[in-house]
Amino acid sequence: MTSLPAFAAALAAATPTTADAQANNGIGGLLGNPMVMMGLMFVMFYFLLIRPQQRQRKEMAARIAALQTGDRVVTSSGIHGLVHNIKEHTVIIKVAEGTMIEFDKPAIAAVHKKESK
Repeated sequence: MTSLPAFAAALAAATPTTADAQANNGIGGLLGNPMVMMGLMFVMFYFLLIRPQQRQRKEMAARIAALQTGDRVVTSSGIHGLVHNIKEHTVIIKVAEGTMIEFDKPAIAAVHKKESK
């Protein structure tokens, strides 16, 4: 059985001193900092999630701004139709012969340009 002073001496030898801790404060110490890790996670979220969504939103806004009569569109509710008339904030879509429905422009989910002959 080991005596208490021998156990205390072994524990003191295993515990790093202040000089040892400062010598090992390289890259492991920097990445061990929670604020640095949170910053790195935010940067990753920005490039993986936020930036692509912003780009998609801009592309869709450009497509909606370039709508023309005769373009085929799909609304966010899944209704397919042809653009019949374009107003300032709304679009009138022809879904069947003699059936027109008015939608807000942001309700347009996909735009398929008419083929020019």
